Amino acid sequence: MTTTPVRVRFCPSPTGNPHVGLVRTALFNWAFARHHGGTYVFRIEDTDLARSTEESYQALLEVMRWLGLDWDEGPEVGGPHGPYRQSERMDVYREIAAKLLDAGHAYHCYCSQGELAARREAARGAGRPSGYDGRCRTLTAQEVAAYQAEGRSPILRFRMPDAPITFTDLVRGELTFTPENVPDYGIVRANGDPLYTLVNPVDDALMEITHVLRGEDLLSSTPRQIALYRAMAEVGVVRDHVPHFGHLPYVLGEGTKKLSKRDPESSLNLYRERGFLPAGLLNYLALLGWSIAEDRDIFTLEEMVAAFDIAAVNANPARFDLKKCEAVNAVHIREHLSAEDFVAACEPWLRAPHAPWKPEAFDPAAFAALAPLAQTRVTVLSDIADNVDFLFLDEPVHDEKSWSKAMKPGAAEVLAAIRAALTELDAWTAERLKEAVQAAGEAHGLKLGKAQAPLRVAVTGRTVGLPLFESLEVLGRPRTLERVDAALGRLAEAAGTSA
Repeated sequence: MTTTPVRVRFCPSPTGNPHVGLVRTALFNWAFARHHGGTYVFRIEDTDLARSTEESYQALLEVMRWLGLDWDEGPEVGGPHGPYRQSERMDVYREIAAKLLDAGHAYHCYCSQGELAARREAARGAGRPSGYDGRCRTLTAQEVAAYQAEGRSPILRFRMPDAPITFTDLVRGELTFTPENVPDYGIVRANGDPLYTLVNPVDDALMEITHVLRGEDLLSSTPRQIALYRAMAEVGVVRDHVPHFGHLPYVLGEGTKKLSKRDPESSLNLYRERGFLPAGLLNYLALLGWSIAEDRDIFTLEEMVAAFDIAAVNANPARFDLKKCEAVNAVHIREHLSAEDFVAACEPWLRAPHAPWKPEAFDPAAFAALAPLAQTRVTVLSDIADNVDFLFLDEPVHDEKSWSKAMKPGAAEVLAAIRAALTELDAWTAERLKEAVQAAGEAHGLKLGKAQAPLRVAVTGRTVGLPLFESLEVLGRPRTLERVDAALGRLAEAAGTSA
């Protein structure tokens, strides 16, 4: 590909909450840089001052830290090509725009929005390309004076070469764009503010970016940027510098629609709030266009870095599947966290505002005793409260559906027999509890699964949960019997009412 040291960049705009498509781009750039021993540049594109916010900027930094996608140059780290916020580089862009204008690579365009719209509509009606038609390319001094007399303020428009532009995309192979499909384009607004179309390639050139890996939606801007790189080299802004480009596949949501920022499942905050592990989420996002092997979906970031090859990225759109994302995360929770790390990772969901119990009711030792069992069952960390709430609530949760399912006719007799058996136990261990419940069930012609159902609901409030007998061992004899008594009382009251 090249012997030049790899330099890639991740350059989001701080204009809203981070989304999963953005993170997939960040991940692929990070893995590419780490695989090649290169430099990962984190750059903030905040020239859109009307939409950029400090809150979004801080959110981007926090997300990158949470994900563990460390950067070598950028905010809070610095580097030889700073500053790394475009809002702090305006003088650089203005200077380069002036050089392009002086050299004839750019020109002033006085066309109004209404005129542009009318000419685009006419071109479409005639079956011609509807991009800018070059009206202001060769204005005379008299025409310029007439526009200025009208009070028009021009934008600065880049002059595209009248020849095809061909490049080899690292994902899609060789691509050619003809002049009629890549018209001249604006690079500076009428008020003097530079546009993304200028600042993005200027920064890539000045920061010596060697590989640009970005979304497929930016593919059409690549020939324009290649022409701009060449023009900057001609005016001596940079050495001859055109990076390699690779355009990552779309991420689709429902149906065939591209996953939008407005789609709920695209918001990164959703995954963080639900308790996805960064490693699990990143593992799944890597699968949206790349795989470590045909028969393997689960891998660590270290394994991804070792294997990552941009040429192996699939150009076809990738569909975001929330269920699969959850399944991948569940494997990481089960297999890639030690018991101690799992306990620590659950900690935010074991206290307010996530936990439904009183803070003083939480018993770390009781939780630690059942944590290994919970670890095999949760999909995301926020599942943990529903798995262990019976330990810390004064009463089990009331779930009418679970109660109706378990407390069928005859349940009171079985539960009373189980209570008597539990009362007589000489040792309150999971093994002895199981034996007692099994014996009580068999006396009523029930197998263990049927016999333990009303006991589980009486004690935990739910028909499903952690292994019952280990749970009862940790809950303890007094609280277990107290809850069984409460359930028997409720059943007796219901029987009396129905009678």
